[in-house]
Amino acid sequence: MFFGFICLLAICGCSHDSISKILKNGDVEYRLRMAEKFFATKKYAKAQLLYEGLFPLLKNDPRFEDLYYKYAYCAYYQQDYLNAENLYKGFLEVFPKSQRASEVDFMRAYCFYKQSPRVELDQTPTQKAIGFLQAHLNNYPESPKSEEAIRLIGDCYRKMEAKEWNSAQLYYNLGSYRAAAIAFTNLLNHYPQSENADQYKLMIIKAYYEYAQMSVEQKQEERFGKVVEEYYDFADRFPESKLLKEAERYFQYSQKFLKTIKNESSNQKS
Repeated sequence: MFFGFICLLAICGCSHDSISKILKNGDVEYRLRMAEKFFATKKYAKAQLLYEGLFPLLKNDPRFEDLYYKYAYCAYYQQDYLNAENLYKGFLEVFPKSQRASEVDFMRAYCFYKQSPRVELDQTPTQKAIGFLQAHLNNYPESPKSEEAIRLIGDCYRKMEAKEWNSAQLYYNLGSYRAAAIAFTNLLNHYPQSENADQYKLMIIKAYYEYAQMSVEQKQEERFGKVVEEYYDFADRFPESKLLKEAERYFQYSQKFLKTIKNESSNQKS
């Protein structure tokens, strides 16, 4: 739970000597006053170091809750979200009935949100953020942070959606059309209410069309039939889409191929 003593001393820079003197001072009240002063003036690294030294001395003191609360915020304000999350978790374990519990619970979830990486990276932290933000809404339905939590959850889902889109598009760009069609289908299933849902459906049609074109002759009838099937689903689900005409072109191309295939098959039989 506690941060490295030596590292924090280094952060204090030119104030090393003064901080050392405060830490060596046997007057606990003086050390606490100085920690509060540093916190109030946003000198969080110094306040953090002093709070840490006071932890074992004030554990049974009524002021310990406030100390713990500010200590966690010292990490947060320094953008050390991993340690801040651990400290917020610890606060809730020690003070589950605190009047600050709702706030701290949200801040813990927010720390996961702040650790969410760029779209192209693994989104496991983003999934965790969604889970903790949703848990906050469930545990504190009257939370003043409810609207913000909902907004942050939306941000997380959009990031995860963008991650899936990039992966599916990459398959398509590399010519792995069957994999692209499956990836776009999964994307649409995961985010059926997305504002881009009709675009995902169009990409499914395009991917299956390209897959059918490059297939061996014996498989083309089945695979162009899949394009037709996906088009009908598109037209049914998105009748007002601006992309409908483009989807229809692939439908018409596929119908033409199917007609040609059937004619050739009939000629061979005759």
